[in-house]
Amino acid sequence: MAIGILTSGGDCPGLNAVIRGVVLKGTQIYKQEFVGFRDGWRGVVEGDAIPLERKDIQGIGKQGGTILGTSRTNPFDNGHGVETVRETMQRLGVDSIIAIGGEGTLAAANRLTDAGIKIVGVPKTIDNDIAATDYAFGFDTAVEIATEAMDRLRTTGDSHRRCMVAEVMGRHVGWIALHSGMAAGAHAILIPEQKTSLEQIVAWVTSVRERGRAPLVVVAEGFRLDTMDDPHSERGLDAFGRPRLGGIGEVLAPKIEALTGMETRATTLGHIQRGGTPTAYDRVLATRYGLAAIDAVIAERWGRMVSLSGTTITHVAFEDALGELNTVPQSRYDEAAILFG
Repeated sequence: MAIGILTSGGDCPGLNAVIRGVVLKGTQIYKQEFVGFRDGWRGVVEGDAIPLERKDIQGIGKQGGTILGTSRTNPFDNGHGVETVRETMQRLGVDSIIAIGGEGTLAAANRLTDAGIKIVGVPKTIDNDIAATDYAFGFDTAVEIATEAMDRLRTTGDSHRRCMVAEVMGRHVGWIALHSGMAAGAHAILIPEQKTSLEQIVAWVTSVRERGRAPLVVVAEGFRLDTMDDPHSERGLDAFGRPRLGGIGEVLAPKIEALTGMETRATTLGHIQRGGTPTAYDRVLATRYGLAAIDAVIAERWGRMVSLSGTTITHVAFEDALGELNTVPQSRYDEAAILFG
């Protein structure tokens, strides 16, 4: 029997390093066979899989994206579910699955595990929003990319004396905005955990302008003004029923310009944060997750997710991973807010 591997949800730097870690240790140490499901849960539902041997994972640890492809397919949609997954696994000779993904992927894996499917999870979230692990791979890379982009925005903002608004990823949590904003010397950081008034944002921008500087405002895509009930979304829902966020920067920029008289431009980094090669930290973390995931399969730790605790790789139950989000604590935001304005 073979072990199946899938990457589901948004792509993320470090996915290939996880695959490499799993297959390398699995074939060389445990003498296991592997298949890779194409495009996440879609491959499981449709039985679209390819064999994965050592030759197939050579040199992929430093590559961005995922050699298996990914999608936001929900295995319980369109009349599918446990029986479809079980039939596919039996037909392909797959005994268990390593599911690499975020909140939606792990929620589906949890439901399948409850029904008897053997699954081990690997956390993948650029937003760093899974509570049961200190860090997920991809986050460090996204912060590096966002910081470099903001450094570039600062120079053009200084040249034209403009206010620059940089929108970064962060559906429910503001870790990318917080880290990249602090690293880039942002004058305001707006995150989902902290509703903020337009008046306060304008006060920060005005203070910066009065010192002769060009303001940089960093905003996470899930941020809400204190007058907003929901994050800005105008692109419908994804396969897991979640709003596709994005565009809050373009909402804020004209408001800031109207109230300050200062030319204000917005830039949405979007998928740039997902692309390219992973940082060294993410390559190492993702590789360690892969090595630990195959250990968990051999130990039959079904329904559990590998996790980082301090510098140690451990594992937690899916329920713990899905229980709450890893939000930015008030103390961390207060720490950053000293630098605003």
